[in-house]
Amino acid sequence: MQSTKITHDGPSTGLLVHWIGRLWMWLAGWKVVGKIPRGSKFVFVGAPHTSNWDLPFTLAAFYVLRLKISWLGKDKIFKKPFGAIMKRLGGIPINRDSKHGVVDQITGQFKKAQQLVIVVPPSGTRKKRDYWKSGFYWIAYNAQIPILCGYLDYPRKEAGLGLSFIPTGNLKKDMDRIREYYKDKRGKYPDMESTIRLRDEDIDQKT
Repeated sequence: MQSTKITHDGPSTGLLVHWIGRLWMWLAGWKVVGKIPRGSKFVFVGAPHTSNWDLPFTLAAFYVLRLKISWLGKDKIFKKPFGAIMKRLGGIPINRDSKHGVVDQITGQFKKAQQLVIVVPPSGTRKKRDYWKSGFYWIAYNAQIPILCGYLDYPRKEAGLGLSFIPTGNLKKDMDRIREYYKDKRGKYPDMESTIRLRDEDIDQKT
């Protein structure tokens, strides 16, 4: 069984949600493996993403690990009367019309914060895509903080954390590390798994 003791430097959850996460995983017959590396700031990516069930299992895994995560949302949903609730749930408002792009806005959030873990879905959808979105990579690179890779492996009923590194700017080398990490992880619907590749890699090859 997982210990209730906080064993990381990042933002932490309360004890109640920790036990909620443990109960969910126990009832589903799943286990949580790996541990959160040292550090107080991460860009979290999870894969494969093929089902709506990914969200509750991901949240439960973080509850077990007692790591508080944040997520991105359009600034419009943070207005009254629900704005305060959204922020308490970990939401961070993003102005998509700003002259500063999303990557710049989130990079700024990381530079100001002492502790912050933001979930950035790389596939952007549970449907099969030919490319991942590259925002997670450039946020981590610009802020010089680690990408933290997590997974849900449905055949093994396993939620885990493992690979963590600060991007070097060498896209192919860094993405090869990520592809290697995920090569034996399978989602609920394997046929819907997106290809782990960035469009930026194709641009690099042409230049």
